[in-house]
Amino acid sequence: MLVGTQPRRVAVIGGARIPFARSHGAYAKVGNQEMLTAALKAVVNKYALKGALLGDVVAGAVVKHSSQWNLTREALLDSGLDPHTPGLDMQRACGTSLEAAITVANKIALGQIEAGIAGGVDTASDPPVVFGRAYQQVLLRMHRAKSFGERAAAALSIRPRHFKPVFPGVREPRTGLSMGEHTEKMAREWEIPRAAQDELSLRSHQLAHRAWSEGFYADLVVPYLGLETDNNVRADTSLEKLAKLKPSFAQDGSLTAGNSTPLTDGAAAVLLASEDWARARGLPVLAYLTHGKVAAVDFVGGEGLLMAPTYAVARMLEDARLTLQDFDFYEIHEAFAAQVLCTLKAWESEKYCRDRLGLPRALGSIDRAKLNVKGGSVAVGHPFAATGARIVATLGKLLATRGSGRGLISVCTAGGMGVTAIMER
Repeated sequence: MLVGTQPRRVAVIGGARIPFARSHGAYAKVGNQEMLTAALKAVVNKYALKGALLGDVVAGAVVKHSSQWNLTREALLDSGLDPHTPGLDMQRACGTSLEAAITVANKIALGQIEAGIAGGVDTASDPPVVFGRAYQQVLLRMHRAKSFGERAAAALSIRPRHFKPVFPGVREPRTGLSMGEHTEKMAREWEIPRAAQDELSLRSHQLAHRAWSEGFYADLVVPYLGLETDNNVRADTSLEKLAKLKPSFAQDGSLTAGNSTPLTDGAAAVLLASEDWARARGLPVLAYLTHGKVAAVDFVGGEGLLMAPTYAVARMLEDARLTLQDFDFYEIHEAFAAQVLCTLKAWESEKYCRDRLGLPRALGSIDRAKLNVKGGSVAVGHPFAATGARIVATLGKLLATRGSGRGLISVCTAGGMGVTAIMER
């Protein structure tokens, strides 16, 4: 539903987030709403948006309580924005806030809104722990009872087993396997050695530590609850230390706590706008969000759970009439070091690109010096729904600092999906 005569360019103004924290630590006593509010407030303060009416705020969380059904709207009401600003909850697993950014961007491009915020939040420290379905059914029988006798009969059927808590699922419902177990299968299929995974993880920590030391994140991260930096970054790690860690998902596996993302709490948000809106408020444009794509794989039928970005990127490159080598930065979400290496190897494979992606030739290799240059999720951490917004803000600053260029974003998700985007300056 285009408003006007032609689509408009979508400007990435910038973003802000709270430090990402290992779960059950610094943020153990707060939940999604508090953290998302903090990230939104950070954007509001950074860009002088106090009292501003925005077209939309789109955000979400992967793990949340049923009472948080209107999480984004509730968070923005405490953010300082005009309370007439609408809010939309969205969830596409680990791709949530990148999908949110694409959604806001599409509304701006079509002329439906002038500016909006995209974001995400997640916590493993405040999970929705509930009672099982059996107890739920007893309570519903009591609720529907027409007499005291019926109500008493239902109540008397309650047994101690009904009070066994049910924690959020960490396994794919269709396969019964965790994401780590699926990635172990991918690592075996693509013959990704443990040493290569550890090397990528070490590089991620080293680059993240350097970025923090050099002040790169100073204007992207605001202190929260006494934390000033991402507390998962390990400046003192080494290949020797990583090699000593035991496999986490299979006795003979290669994935460890050191080359996988940790459970993380945090929130991030990013401001997008039309060029006219940015110009009117005197806000410089960091970059432009030019393309986005989503794809899925048949992981139940045997494809790798986290391989969907290979499809999404291939289709997005076709849309943009670009090659995989036409980028100055590659921001590939590091759910696991193995998953990144599987993705890169797949793009280099003539057979995979021909048989799976329907391409005449391999997409080819990338210059790995351009990959996750300020550290990736293995080091920084991964609050599921917040990672996309973190990456968009990071890439925007990288492109602005460089002065020109192009960046590719790739995020794999649970459920065998992938969300990707292109940013340019």
